[in-house]
Amino acid sequence: MRGVDYYELLGVGSDATPVEIRSAYRTLARSMHPDVGGSDGAFRLLREAYETLTDPVRRASYDSGRRRPVEAETAPSRRPRRPGGTRRPGRDFGEDPDYVPRMPKVRLDDLAWWDSVDPQARVQYLPVLGPDRMPTFALVGAWSLLLLAGLAVELNAVLMATWLGLLISSGVVIVVLLRRHIGAHREHRMFTAEFGNQRIFGLPDIQHERAQLLTAELCAKYLIRLPGVRVFHGLTWQDSVFEDVHHAVLCGRRLVLVESKSWLPGHYTTDEKGSLWRNGHPFRGGVTRLNEGVANFEGLLPEVEVRGAVLIYPSRAGEITTVEQPDERVVPMTPAQFVKEIGHWLAQDPVTVDRDVFTTVLDQLVD
Repeated sequence: MRGVDYYELLGVGSDATPVEIRSAYRTLARSMHPDVGGSDGAFRLLREAYETLTDPVRRASYDSGRRRPVEAETAPSRRPRRPGGTRRPGRDFGEDPDYVPRMPKVRLDDLAWWDSVDPQARVQYLPVLGPDRMPTFALVGAWSLLLLAGLAVELNAVLMATWLGLLISSGVVIVVLLRRHIGAHREHRMFTAEFGNQRIFGLPDIQHERAQLLTAELCAKYLIRLPGVRVFHGLTWQDSVFEDVHHAVLCGRRLVLVESKSWLPGHYTTDEKGSLWRNGHPFRGGVTRLNEGVANFEGLLPEVEVRGAVLIYPSRAGEITTVEQPDERVVPMTPAQFVKEIGHWLAQDPVTVDRDVFTTVLDQLVD
């Protein structure tokens, strides 16, 4: 398959022996097989690479087509680009500086949460401001009955003094409660006037990383369907002044931190220590600080569930694959997997905005 280097896919060198190729294939097949969460297309590609490189005739033919003259590598002329960033002819290995990843297509039929959400539902703001309404209404009702009872019957001096004392003291309590209700209503109106119609805060760093722009578009196109979702671009950790987190998506008391990466096509997973692996081998082609970021925000918001997602876009023509790892707090994801899994996770409480959590995250926005 053009655009994918079979040696890179298997994670072996071009001088690998058939035994090494077979061992690498078996390791990858355990995590890429469709029965354990892999995609059919990625597993077919893995099988094709294995069968090609273990057949001496096919491998020799593949190696011959894989090599190119040195002058073709260093030629200054730029080749015509096809739609979606592929070029004619394309390079088969290594990063392609001229490749432009496209916005992935996500089938709404694959999103179990999509139709369960009413995008026009009324947002519920927490915590509730002011005193509870029911005790206040009950007290007003009791005060009214006390007033009417005192006016309806003839009271002696002692009862009259008692009645006036109760009437005045309960009236003072009612006034205090009503003032608190008015203050809470005013505070709520000020909050919604400033933030109620805004769903996205900050700007992605599109100057240096197109992947961040694609993630921003992905959030705006799909996750904003949840009425309680608020999206942030460019956050700092506590006591930091730099952009430490590319994106964050908040809904209720669930927060996902996101890093957008342009990495080589391949199959990405994490191990029990949270380290990234590509094609069955430790990944050395890039770094992520999301484990530290998740820990930092867990300390900042101890009452909030925090997850991390490394969103990977290909840096040249080829396919990115991952598997579901629901028990890991930081996982690599494809864009489609991100919309499906994170959307479902946030949709458990789709209409809540926690003011305290929201303002805390907003305070971490890069100035």
